[in-house]
Amino acid sequence: MKRVLIVEDEEGLLEGLSHNFKYEGYEVLTARTGSEGLKMALKQKPDVVVLDIMLPEKDGFTVLKELRQRHRDIPVLVMTARNFEADVLKGFDLGADDYVTKPFGIKELMARVKRLVQRGPSGAPAPGPTIYKFGDVEVRFEPREVHKSGEQVALSFKEFELLKYLIEHRGRTVSREELLEEIWGVDEDLGVTTRTVDTHVSNLRSKLGAGFAQPFIVAVHKVGYKFVEP
Repeated sequence: MKRVLIVEDEEGLLEGLSHNFKYEGYEVLTARTGSEGLKMALKQKPDVVVLDIMLPEKDGFTVLKELRQRHRDIPVLVMTARNFEADVLKGFDLGADDYVTKPFGIKELMARVKRLVQRGPSGAPAPGPTIYKFGDVEVRFEPREVHKSGEQVALSFKEFELLKYLIEHRGRTVSREELLEEIWGVDEDLGVTTRTVDTHVSNLRSKLGAGFAQPFIVAVHKVGYKFVEP
């Protein structure tokens, strides 16, 4: 039986979600504060977390950040009442796997959670090399660190995922749409656009590109990007 942790402070919504998940055959864990939710997620290691953003004690962004610092593999779906792209992007950058905006349909939420559970931990691709080096950059897939000239470089969760995906598919042009689907788990209809991909590529170039004669992530006009070892 799959376990879902619901972190939501609105009692009526929490009870409704709990009922629906139990009806669908899930074991349900619940928490009403961010602090309680984080402790439960770390201790119980559920198959998926449904996390509200507006929570007492710790907001959902803080819970997500601290959860990802200690346990990166639990799929997390964020619930937010704010329909601003910046909030969605912040959630994805901190490691969210998907999101819904309140008010939402219960069937949509269930379908998204089922998809995350089926994908498994982080929806990760098959294991690749443990370390990949190009120029003076060393990418350590475990424990998810990037070093340049011996110094660790701070990348956001999604920046690392994007770099890793492009390295794993190096030499092939990857469309922006594919990157949105594989890294962010969404398409443009959900409010996260291809500008998101462009921004993250720009960030990677800025943080890692110094000293290279040409970009290691090459833009392919009107299509997407390709990782080319310098």
